[in-house]
Amino acid sequence: MCALCGVLGGAEHWTDGAAGDRTLTRRAERLRRVGLANAVLAGYGLTLADWQGANYLLSSRTGRTEVVDDLMHVWQVAERMLGRTCDPLDPALLDRLERGR
Repeated sequence: MCALCGVLGGAEHWTDGAAGDRTLTRRAERLRRVGLANAVLAGYGLTLADWQGANYLLSSRTGRTEVVDDLMHVWQVAERMLGRTCDPLDPALLDRLERGR
């Protein structure tokens, strides 16, 4: 989204769009995405929660919490909170996710 759209409001971020399952409501789809993100974030000791259907709350085990505008920025904020990169292709992370299936 361009900066002007963000200022004018009303435009949702592309990550909040409907996915393949058209039977889910917008809210249910958003919560499904939060669950998927939490599967990855758990490996870093972080959790994500929906906040009023408009933003997200990213929290650490120590209680540090930050408001995040959209899923795209979750990873940037996570890396800032952790002080290190979050590698979605980390073999240990992929192995853990695969075992959790």
